[in-house]
Amino acid sequence: MTPRRVTRARVGAFGSLIVVVATVTALVIGSTLRRRSDRSTLTVSTEHSPAKSPFSDGASEAGTTATPILMYHVINSPPPQSSASPALYVAADEFSSQMAALKDNGWHAVTLDQLEAFWTRRAPLGPGKPIVITFDGGYESQYTNALPVMKRLGWVGVENLQVTGLSPSQGGLTDSQVRGLIAAGWELDTEGMTHADLITLDSDQLRYQVSSAREALRGRYGAPVNWFSYPFGHYDATVIDAVRSAGFVGSTTVNSGWASPQQDRFRLPRLQVLAGTSPSQLLSQIAAARANTSSPAAYSGAAIA
Repeated sequence: MTPRRVTRARVGAFGSLIVVVATVTALVIGSTLRRRSDRSTLTVSTEHSPAKSPFSDGASEAGTTATPILMYHVINSPPPQSSASPALYVAADEFSSQMAALKDNGWHAVTLDQLEAFWTRRAPLGPGKPIVITFDGGYESQYTNALPVMKRLGWVGVENLQVTGLSPSQGGLTDSQVRGLIAAGWELDTEGMTHADLITLDSDQLRYQVSSAREALRGRYGAPVNWFSYPFGHYDATVIDAVRSAGFVGSTTVNSGWASPQQDRFRLPRLQVLAGTSPSQLLSQIAAARANTSSPAAYSGAAIA
């Protein structure tokens, strides 16, 4: 081959090599740009995806979500010549209407133990908005009138029982009825041995009311009894220390507001539901109290029970 032909062949081969390199480079650049575009699209999609409800799976906002706690006493009409405050008596049909309104507005009842597990361990609470429904005093109507309504809804309640509770002749729960509530999934907690005003007691009496109450109910019913409800809503630093020392997880008060995991577990607010409260009034009461998630360091004010 002549030198001129060799040179032409080399030039042609070099030109082909340039074309190949350019083609490969274009393919690589195009692929890189597509990958970046894909990543950008994914990022935008994630940023604009709807947030999960904090109650849908119990995980999104565990440890941050406040919850209302309702407080009931007698689920019945007041008997003739009753010495108890008529405000304590919520008629059975009134209670049923209130629960139906809560259900229709997306609420569902949970226990304090379940709420604590949600706050601390992200345990799921199920769909909807959780609400705790507590019953003080150990009244028989809580079994005969409240339990059937709660059962129909698939809900559970919290029974705050004093150890030496009301006798059946006074409208109190029987032992078998307490066991029936527990069997239905209700949580058993306590108001102490005799519903005494704790801030008026000496150290020995206070220990008896608090520690002995938990030991007695745990021994009798085999329930954890993790929460305490202050009789008359009265408490101070000494009472709180006694309740904490007895092994309780926390306590509920009569101070209005929503219970928040950021606050002291031994001063959780509740909403008292009194006689004559319509379903719409109850929903308004719950909504109005949402802004308050704290209780005072001590309370000795008026309370209906």
